[in-house]
Amino acid sequence: MHRRLRQFLHRLGGQRITPVAGQLVAIYIASTAGARMRPVMTVAAEANRGLQGDRYHEGAGFWKRTDACQITLIAAEDLSEIEARHGLRIAKGEHRRNLVVRNMPLSLLTDKRLRIGEALFAYHKPRPPCAYLESLTEPGMVKALSRRGGVCLRVLQGGRLRVGDTVSVL
Repeated sequence: MHRRLRQFLHRLGGQRITPVAGQLVAIYIASTAGARMRPVMTVAAEANRGLQGDRYHEGAGFWKRTDACQITLIAAEDLSEIEARHGLRIAKGEHRRNLVVRNMPLSLLTDKRLRIGEALFAYHKPRPPCAYLESLTEPGMVKALSRRGGVCLRVLQGGRLRVGDTVSVL
C-alpha cells in the first residue's frame, strides 16, 4: 500500500495536496421575488428546498421552473473586484445571492460536494445574472456579474448555517 501511495505522489511531482477551506462571510434571504435581500447571522438549510424564509425555499422566487436554484453562492473576492472595477454597490445583498464566501475559488466547486456549518450541499450549476436582477438594482449590474455571478447549490442534508462557518470542499 505504501509503495502505491509513493508512486501516486511521485506522479504528482511531489506536490502536496492541501484541502481548501473558506469561510461563510454573509447570508442573505428575501421572502419573495423582488423583495430586498435581508442579511441574517444564522439560517436553517432544508434538504431539497433551500434556506428557510428565502423566496426559493418558499417557491416565491422569480425564475423559470426549469432554471430554479435552491441556494445561490458567490465569492466575496469577486464582489470586491466588481465593485472596484464597475463602481457598483453590491456588498449589501444587491448581488441577490444567498451566501457569500471568502477564500473559496468557485472553480473548485464544480461537480463537488461541500459542507457549510451543519449542512451538506452539492454543486448544481453556474448562476449567471438575469435581466430581472438589473430591474431591481442599477444599470450595469448584469454585465458586471456576467462572468462572476456565482453558482447554484442543492441542499443534500439540512442544518444550521452561521456567518463565520467554515466552507469545506469534500
